Amino acid sequence: MLLSTLLITSLLGWARCQESQSMTPEEKTVIRDQIIEMFDHAYGSYMKYAYPADELMPLSCRGRVRGQEPNRGDIDDSLGKFSLTLIDTLDTLVVLNKLDEFEDAVRKAMTDVRLDNDVVVSVFETNIRVLGGLLGAHVMADLLRQRGGRMQWYRDELLHMAKELGHRLLPAFNTTSGLPYPKVNLRYGVLNPLSRTGTESDTCTACAGTMILEFAALSRLSGDSIFEEHARKALDVLWQRRQKGSDLVGTVINIHNEEWVRRESGVGAGIDSYYEYLMKAYILLGDNVFLDRFNIHYSAIMKYISQPPLLLNVHMHNPTVSVRSWMDSLLAFFPGLQVLRGDLKPAIETHEMLYQVTKQHKFLPEAFTTEFRVHWGQHLLRPEFAESTYYLYKATGDPYYLRVGQSIVEKLNAYARVPCGFAAVQDVRTGTHEDRMDSFFLAEMFKYLYLLFTDKSQLPIDIDDYIFTTEAHLLPVSLSTTQPPCRGNNTETVPVSKEEDLFTHTCPSMETLFPNNPSFAKTIRDSYKYLTGVGRAFHPLPIREIELPLHDNGMEPVEFLKSMGISLTPLNEVFAGHSGSLKEHKGVYRVKLVAEVSHTAEEDEVMPHVVQLISPPFLGRTVLTAGPAKFGLDLTKQEHGVKGSIVKASPYTACEPIDGAVDLKGHIALALRGECMFVVKARWLQQAGAIGVIFIDHREGSNSQDTPLFQMVGDGDSTKDITLPFVFLFSREGAVLTAALEEHHNVDVLLLPKERQLGHDKTEKPVGMNIKLRLAEDGELEDGPARGPTLEFVLENQELFLKEEEEEEEEPGGPQKPQQGQFGSKASDQSKQCSADSSQSANSDRGPDASP
Repeated sequence: MLLSTLLITSLLGWARCQESQSMTPEEKTVIRDQIIEMFDHAYGSYMKYAYPADELMPLSCRGRVRGQEPNRGDIDDSLGKFSLTLIDTLDTLVVLNKLDEFEDAVRKAMTDVRLDNDVVVSVFETNIRVLGGLLGAHVMADLLRQRGGRMQWYRDELLHMAKELGHRLLPAFNTTSGLPYPKVNLRYGVLNPLSRTGTESDTCTACAGTMILEFAALSRLSGDSIFEEHARKALDVLWQRRQKGSDLVGTVINIHNEEWVRRESGVGAGIDSYYEYLMKAYILLGDNVFLDRFNIHYSAIMKYISQPPLLLNVHMHNPTVSVRSWMDSLLAFFPGLQVLRGDLKPAIETHEMLYQVTKQHKFLPEAFTTEFRVHWGQHLLRPEFAESTYYLYKATGDPYYLRVGQSIVEKLNAYARVPCGFAAVQDVRTGTHEDRMDSFFLAEMFKYLYLLFTDKSQLPIDIDDYIFTTEAHLLPVSLSTTQPPCRGNNTETVPVSKEEDLFTHTCPSMETLFPNNPSFAKTIRDSYKYLTGVGRAFHPLPIREIELPLHDNGMEPVEFLKSMGISLTPLNEVFAGHSGSLKEHKGVYRVKLVAEVSHTAEEDEVMPHVVQLISPPFLGRTVLTAGPAKFGLDLTKQEHGVKGSIVKASPYTACEPIDGAVDLKGHIALALRGECMFVVKARWLQQAGAIGVIFIDHREGSNSQDTPLFQMVGDGDSTKDITLPFVFLFSREGAVLTAALEEHHNVDVLLLPKERQLGHDKTEKPVGMNIKLRLAEDGELEDGPARGPTLEFVLENQELFLKEEEEEEEEPGGPQKPQQGQFGSKASDQSKQCSADSSQSANSDRGPDASP
């Protein structure tokens, strides 16, 4: 009777769960109206407080103007004094049916925006945000004009602006390889003496490979083939330089000699939109060459990088080797691309993993470990997860994805909304905000969310007539037929992959791929539903099984293991007398492990360092908390630390040869985080003669109180050649140091571990435990005492028992049953530090940071 009641209750609960996933038209309307209100709040705040500046600073309620705010390194290369957020948002206004606002915004862009500013910008960011924004807005304006009524005054002004910008970006392609420089001066180009750029030698794969949609559209709309020619040439080079054995590409390539600088390969930051643009170039331009290349790359990705639900980073020349233990949030676009490919199962798996991470941390952290802990806690209001959610809903019709979209809306309002817009989250663990609202938030996030909750009949355009660029700008797929391909653009052909499937040479319709079959997606999702442990209490299995490749009755493998010191006992013998509580486990054996316990300092703890100002007037009283590095001189082994006067590096980012090395020699260098890896900076500064380096965070407002310390790590290659000491200061602590330098000019500092700072009483190191596991010989524990203190792990009787033994002594009364996840009653306080839970969670949010 009890079993029947439980079964009925479970079925009713399942039915209610299924009903709760569905969404009525009225609910969708409410959420859609909420999205419009949120957009009005964000866009209205930009127009009120920031325009004509490039971006809104939502905490300061003012615009961010290049040169008037503290430099943020390469982040500021998106800003070109061309009202970036306005341009990036133009076609979003049309999608949201705000046609009056669109018409007004187009007039503002025509009269207020200048594209000839003396400013160095990122070629990649300017292409996808500004050129793409102008082209998308021109397409929308032209459509409205053709319909009559609106935009009758429009004379292709936005297209003319796009063509002007295209010509201002072209100097970046003036290289022997055809790969573009990463930066260009809008007024002076690249190699002009006044350009302040042209010394760069490297670019990322995505930077060079994410030009074809915008440049080809510009060529076909304007009739000037030069743009498409250059974009195709860059793609040709990347294809030719792929690793022929694995068919993978690296992350960073030299633009002059075409050699790979960073050989790690994945689908996230540095590569992401290269793969996206191969697929979408085929859709937009109808050129089979791009599809063939994409399919070959995609097969390699699914073979080496995709380990559902994870997307790993591997070495392009040795793709069976994973090169890092974390993933970045930019890979969240990939499930959406897999939908376009027609490969739904891995798309659903990876998307569900990402959703579970958002449940755990409210937002996707900028990077998170393969165990779903925070690696970099920042969240910049990125739209990639919403993008994939939209694609999956359109492909499956599963209302589950509407609920996912609803959670995105709710979390943005709850945790990112501020009086003057929406603010990026500096650290998802603390909820602190950052004074930035990037233009892609308006260009992409609201577009995808609105489309998710809006039926096609409610849109002012037929969305199926357009392809989304990586910045979600709309380009018409009719370009492949209504506009002829540019002459002389026959790209290198590739052999067709032998392994083809249903979708190898088709572009699957999102509406007919899996129509009205939500159960398809649900059956795939269910196995990942509690991937991160959120939403479900932990229930131990009756038996923890270890699968071994043994035949049920074959004794040879058992004897072989016994010769190695592993003693196996059939479970039916171990649990004799308990058969009523256990099912038969034929061929499964019990393994006994013995742990030898020794006390040692905690190895994984991030050791806080300090920068102590020791020259007058500070005299050691100003102490700044700093993070250590895993490369270079180990300050914990230097009895008195490293002392020296500080000098600001030039360039401040230290990503290229140092100017005035004579001034830096024998001093401790200050360098700004950003633009390149820590180890790249380290080598340039070491070559210049510095005796130590202090890196300062370029993220405004970051500080050691709100953000956990991390250890700077290398780029995966050997760092034995780096011998200087390095420490890292967050922005606020760094500001104290730079202010002291500006005021006093000659400032001496001491770099050393925090526990050794001058005038500070030494404290004992935290004591942890180091457990060494060995396999007990058959009968060792039964026949005699173990040597030294031991911990015995025994898996039996549906519980995990762990008891501590001291020589031959035993606790009177025998062992007591411990609580789940704890040691038995005899375990000491020190022993509790090594419980199964704590050993996994220690420093889970303090992983090493390789971010530049």
